[in-house]
This record gives sequence, structure tokens and C-alpha cells, in this order.
Amino acid sequence: MDDGLYESGLFAAEAQEKAEEHLTANAPLAVRMRPRALDEVVGQQHLLGPGAPLRRLVEGAAPASVLLYGPPGTGKTTLATLVSLATGRRFVALSALNAGVKEVREVIGEAKRRLGRTAESTVLFIDEVHRFSRTQQDALLGAVEDRTVLLVAATTENPFFSVVSPLLSRSLVLQLKSLTDEDIRTVVRRAVTEERGLGGALTLAADAEDHLVRLAAGDARRSLTALEAAADAAASTGATEISLATVEATVDKAAVRYDRQGDQHYDVTSAFIKSIRGSDVDAALHYLARMIEAGEDPRFIARRLVVHASEDIGMADPTALQVAVAASQAVQLIGMPEGRLALAQATIHLATAPKSGAVNFAISAAQADVRKGATGPVPPHLRDGHYAGAAKLGNAKGYLYPHDVAEGVLTQQYPPDDLIGVDYYEPVDRGAERVLADRVPKLRRMIRGDQS
Repeated sequence: MDDGLYESGLFAAEAQEKAEEHLTANAPLAVRMRPRALDEVVGQQHLLGPGAPLRRLVEGAAPASVLLYGPPGTGKTTLATLVSLATGRRFVALSALNAGVKEVREVIGEAKRRLGRTAESTVLFIDEVHRFSRTQQDALLGAVEDRTVLLVAATTENPFFSVVSPLLSRSLVLQLKSLTDEDIRTVVRRAVTEERGLGGALTLAADAEDHLVRLAAGDARRSLTALEAAADAAASTGATEISLATVEATVDKAAVRYDRQGDQHYDVTSAFIKSIRGSDVDAALHYLARMIEAGEDPRFIARRLVVHASEDIGMADPTALQVAVAASQAVQLIGMPEGRLALAQATIHLATAPKSGAVNFAISAAQADVRKGATGPVPPHLRDGHYAGAAKLGNAKGYLYPHDVAEGVLTQQYPPDDLIGVDYYEPVDRGAERVLADRVPKLRRMIRGDQS
């Protein structure tokens, strides 16, 4: 008898509402904290500001299919849901991991029927769209073209490489950015205090919050998953606060004491460079790992490697600079965590390379003389002789062209008068510079006409 009461009318609606409340209450924290309105979305202001394309779409203006491209945990699924809710459309979600052409066509068929019967349009959200084959993507084209469905597709890979051109041309491509540390902090604090989150039942220690922010690496879902695990662990012991120790224990990752704006930043960076300079490859890798695990900007690490390649290795291993620059470019191209491999390779190369400070000492000595005023006139035969009147001034007269002699080197004055005979570059007798240690003095004797 009771079962029959819930089959229709008010009772059915109440039963459904209770069932949804039960499901929501038991859903993961990351699901419960998913923004329900556009103003709750954290980050992505370049897409959600006044008049921005995604805001206009969510608010129902200028409907268009979109490809949301960005890292995990930046709100792609959330934004797709908001497009549906805010515009009153039916929402259907498919994952490219387990859906095929059959499922896509079924959704499109139902969307056509609803459009014909009730004029209700359908938002089709496809997660991981880059995993769809070309055939599966082509199956979407007609429905997207005539707006049978409003496609919102999400991908973590560059759509210009992973999505077919016809689908790209019919869609707006919007790139989402990784959330900032402050964005993640806002998400975590909201989850601790709001009723649909932890409801203030527990507090979160400041250092534990910092660790969660670092763990997230711009991924809101990751921060909430870690927070939920830590909250469950704290509650099981009767604690009223989520401590750093609890977070470390539950996520199996120790907090690295490292402040990107404080002493640890400078101390660890200094130790990193000095370990490379001292050729201790293992210590260098340790400090590199500490920086990576603490969330240091990989571009900063790459810049330090580029500087070090010239400052402490230089011509002792000319390939060191090439490796460091390649690592820097690789980090910018592929990002993290894969970028750690390029950083590690460059660190190993530089730490094990022969060392020389000759490049640094040479340019420093030359700059010191310039600062002291040793900047005499350029010798007349070296001056530019290409403009009208140069010859009348005596410019370029008497210049000797080195390629006219077999050796490619001849006696000629190159520095200003008051710097004749001054040596800046002193090669060391290590690595590839050993050859230069023998060659440079010979070149100087030839250029200066020293017959000794």
C-alpha cells in the first residue's frame, strides 16, 4: 500500500527529493561542493568576466557548442552542467572512455524527438573527447551543425591535435587555466565551513591548509579529495581539528617545509646550485626533488640551470648550455609532472660536467674595466666604412681581412689603445676547455705579433 503512494503526485515528488538528498549527502566531497551557480565558480575569470564568452553562454546568450580545454580539476564538468541548468536545457553526459557511436546516436535521436515534441533542447557533455576516434567525432557533426544538441566537450589535451577539424570549426575553443593557490585555498575553506561540505564540524590547521594547497597543484578536485580523507581520519579519532600530521598520514605524502617566498626557497635553491657546482649529482637531485615536491615554479628551476650552465661550466662543456636551454623549453612545452624528467636530465648533465668559471670571470673582468672608464675609441680600421663620408674620416682604412690568409688569423689591433695586451678569458685545463687553454695563448701571440 505504501509503495503505491509514492508512484505518483506529491508523494512521488517527495520520495524523489528525499532520494536525491540521500545521494547528495553520501556523494564525495568534491561532488557536493561542485558550484551550483556561476558566481560560485572559482578561477577562470578570463572566461567568466562580464561579457566573456563562457558567461554569455551560461546565461543563455548566443548558444554555441564549445570545447573546454584545460588541466584536470579546473571546472570543465561544472561549467558544462551550469550551461545546462542556467539555460533550462536537458543535460546528458557521456564519457569517451565507455561511450561509442551507438550511444552518441541514441542521445542525438532522443534530442531530436524532444526538440520536436516539447522544443526542449539538449546539452550533450562529452568528457575526455580526445579519446573519441575520428568516426565517433564525425557522428556528432550533423547534430552540432543544426543545433540538435549543444555540445560541451572537455579535454585535457590540445584540441587542435586531438579533435577533428570539422568539429573544431563548429565550436568555440575555450582554454581553462590551472587554479591558483589562492583559488584552491578558497575552495578548501568553503568546503570546511559550508553545510554541504564539512559544515564547520572540524577546523583546519593553517599548515595543513597550506599542505593541501600544495598537494592540489591547481586541481580543485584533488584538494577536496585529500581534505575529505583527512577529515574522515580526524573524525574517527575524535579530533576537532584536521592537523598537518593527519593530512600527511592520509594522503601518504609528507609536507615539504618550503616557502616559495621565504628562507627555504633561497636556502634550497642555493644548495641546489652549489651541489651542481660541486659535482655532487646525488645532492643536486635531492634538492631538485624538494623543489618539485614543494610546488616550486619549474620555470624558475629551469632558469637557474641555464644560468649555471654558463656561470660554472661554460666552455669546459659547451653542450651544457644547450641541454639547460632544451630543458627550459621542454618544461614550457609539456608542463609538469613530465617536465621533471627534463629538469632531472639537465641537473645530472650539469652536475657531472667538467667545471669552469672562466666565462663568468671573463665577462665580469671586462665589465669592471668598462665601469672604470676603460672605453677608448674604437681603432679607425675597425670602424664602419659603409656610409657616405666614412672614407673621409679614415674609417675602415687598413683593415685586414682574416680570411685572406691561410691560417684565418693575422696580426691586427682589435681593442682600444689602453686595453692592448689585457687578457680577460683564461681557459681552465679541464674538459673541452683544455683544448682552448692551449689554443687561446697561441691566438693571442698571432694577433698581437708576439714572436716569442
